Amino acid sequence: MLSPEMDSAREGGGVAGTVLIPMNFVWSYGGRSVYLSGSFTGWTNLYQMSPVEGCPTVFQVICSLTPGYHQYKFFVDGEWRHDENQPCISCTYGIVNTVLLARESDYIPPPMSTAVSSLTNMDVDNEAFQQLVRISDGSLHEAVPRVRETDLEVSRHRVSLFLSTHTVYELLPESGKGAPVLQIITLDVDLPVKQAFHILYEQGISIAPLWDSFKGRFVGVLSALDFILILRELGNHGSNLTEEELETHTISAWKEGKGYLNRQIDGHGRALRRGLIHAGPYDNMKDIALKILENQVATVPIIHSSSEDGSFPQLLHLASLSGILKCICRYFRHSSNSLPVLQLPIFAIPVGTWVSEIGQPNRRPLAKLRASASLSSALSLLVQAQVSSIPIVDDNDSLLDIYSRSDITALAKNRTYAHINLEDMTIHQALQLGQDPYSPYEFNSQRCEMCLRTDLLQEVMDRFANPGIRRLVIVEAGSRRVEGIVSLSDIFKFLLG
Repeated sequence: MLSPEMDSAREGGGVAGTVLIPMNFVWSYGGRSVYLSGSFTGWTNLYQMSPVEGCPTVFQVICSLTPGYHQYKFFVDGEWRHDENQPCISCTYGIVNTVLLARESDYIPPPMSTAVSSLTNMDVDNEAFQQLVRISDGSLHEAVPRVRETDLEVSRHRVSLFLSTHTVYELLPESGKGAPVLQIITLDVDLPVKQAFHILYEQGISIAPLWDSFKGRFVGVLSALDFILILRELGNHGSNLTEEELETHTISAWKEGKGYLNRQIDGHGRALRRGLIHAGPYDNMKDIALKILENQVATVPIIHSSSEDGSFPQLLHLASLSGILKCICRYFRHSSNSLPVLQLPIFAIPVGTWVSEIGQPNRRPLAKLRASASLSSALSLLVQAQVSSIPIVDDNDSLLDIYSRSDITALAKNRTYAHINLEDMTIHQALQLGQDPYSPYEFNSQRCEMCLRTDLLQEVMDRFANPGIRRLVIVEAGSRRVEGIVSLSDIFKFLLG
């Protein structure tokens, strides 16, 4: 237990009365065993905290407290810890967190000491102590930290300066700094579309650069979005493209037809093809990030040619926002204080897409679907809303799964796409391909990458620096109710302004 002197904290304990208010305490920083203790237990008892399903680093426990001012601390793996991102004070017993549960608007908490110097790397001032949690009629209202314009400008300037002065060459794996990276799978434009998507599925990739043997250069990319558009075109009764034609329909022919579908034609009625968006190894990272954002692509091929006319090009790497963000996190890891916005919770900054009552407002509604919705509706939403993934929720809006563009390649297995109707197949069935389609739909923790609204921007960025994570679904602790979604591109739009 804590020092017996901690009993003095009870002097500022709950307001007299029998009314108890449920308070959800959350520890978001991992551990094997996590407990809670506080002035409301006399610092003599420990409440065991339970891990949140799908969020192994998040623990929670609900305690019924009397209205008033309380202090608390966490006992994590045998050590006493406090949450540096919640209101706290320093006293002779160390640093403890504080919470105010008040039903009366005129309730005044006991005076708090603000002497928190040289104890942690966290600066605490009088303003911080006013960011207390207040309970009204049993609902939780969090004080929203404000983004100071000076902090935002300083952070954006330093990120921009770093990206402008570092080249893409730093993103290349060692094998790419002298020779082509052989692991990158490329497709010839004369390859039949059907065969191309079987390759994407079998290799577990969602995008591949395209090579034109006649022109002797890279001319574009084939992605999961192309497969989505093809399947939607096949389902269109007025389409000239049939399943049989996929046997011989080449990637080149599809790209030309895609131009007509998108009404991208020149004055002579010919389809316009968007040129390959690429970069060289000595272009700076900021230019690459802006190319990805402005052109709404997932990757930019890094191509190098030793000849002046660009012949004999070498594909060195596929640059992505994930790789660039990893460099940012590594560079600022030991000087995170130089980027003040990193210490803000994500719900307090204009990043991501949220349900209307939570987070910073934006113009885009949050796209969600039920598992019983048709696959056709999911594909239409991916295309029309220009999103890369859709949270799949139950009747309580709790997260069950995610349907992403890349999931479409699973239909290539056993030529499933040739035997289904997009209107008749549900999202549940599409995600259960290869499994029992009649099994109950339960939460898929392996596919769902989640975070909490209170997670700091720095924590979210560290998660995105891991390869393969392109978006995080923001959920309510415990219920997994979807509150928003934040993507890699959202982070860069915020950082680059």
